[in-house]
Amino acid sequence: MNAATTPCEVSWFSALCDDDYEFLGVHDPLLKSSWEHCRDIVMQADTLGFDNILLPSGYALGIDTTAFAAAVATLVKRIRLLMAVRIGESWPPQLARQIATIDRILGGRLTVNIISSDMPGEMLDSESRYRRTVEAMHILKVLLNGEPLDHDGEFWKLKLDPPRIGMVSGKAPPLYFGGLSPAARDAAARGCDVFLMWPDREEAVKEIIADMTARAASYGRTLRFGYRAHVVVRETEADARAAADRLLSRLDTEKGAAIKAKSLDSQSFGVNAQVALREAASDDGYVEDNLWTGVGRARSGCGAAIVGDPDQVLAKLDRYRAMGIDAFILSGYPHAAEADLFARHVLPRMNHGPLAP
Repeated sequence: MNAATTPCEVSWFSALCDDDYEFLGVHDPLLKSSWEHCRDIVMQADTLGFDNILLPSGYALGIDTTAFAAAVATLVKRIRLLMAVRIGESWPPQLARQIATIDRILGGRLTVNIISSDMPGEMLDSESRYRRTVEAMHILKVLLNGEPLDHDGEFWKLKLDPPRIGMVSGKAPPLYFGGLSPAARDAAARGCDVFLMWPDREEAVKEIIADMTARAASYGRTLRFGYRAHVVVRETEADARAAADRLLSRLDTEKGAAIKAKSLDSQSFGVNAQVALREAASDDGYVEDNLWTGVGRARSGCGAAIVGDPDQVLAKLDRYRAMGIDAFILSGYPHAAEADLFARHVLPRMNHGPLAP
């Protein structure tokens, strides 16, 4: 099957980490991370027909992701939850119990975004941190597959009976994971199921997919690919560009830099790649047709948006699909308003559905 006949997963984003604005860099109390606001974004995405929704995780920002996922799992009807977990702050057997329990509450629709984080105050070198993440992914998969664990690793030594509580499916959920450094790419090739990438030029996306496909094959594995981006869609391209410009119309440069610096990953390989992408853009912020880098002026991490009319946005997504992208994680500012616009103008025209096991 090819991209034209295989559904892709289309996900939205709930702003658990104080990342929602009408004007980038200008905090609005009504958009601040809270149970009510983030719950409403998830419920709206469920109603609008999105397949999944990313629940991000920050150490010092926003509200706790695991607790939020457990609560909102009791409310949604059909959408999957993509729960982000920070490995540096987790003990894998406990995390496996949390994942399995939330999956049971949700009725078998939980997926997991692995973040290869340090514990704040800890500074493991990159290679060690990613080796720890590979171990954690292995431990999670064994336990969530309902198997006994006998693990003698560099970071954990564990001998455990099969868990009493497991996933509804009886199998470990898909593990989504991203990172561009050599150590991160190796960790992804060895342990994850869906390799996530941030926005980049189309040629760079092709190169990353080719590289990761080869790396996974060297371990006897295959990967699926996800693309995380913001989106600004309006009835005309002029209106979409005007909406993007409006997002930055009240941005103070120093305030934007402070917001970015608060993130623990603000100096990572991937974040620096987003900075380089923005620096390569034209004066109006576009680095190629319909890819605008202005978001990165006030956000660490994913720093670019697909901007255009419905035909242009759909065509851009279709080109990514043709390259091998299986899943999109989209967002916009404010998140609720942009979810509605994307669901109205683009989502009904896409062949989409949850990623198959």
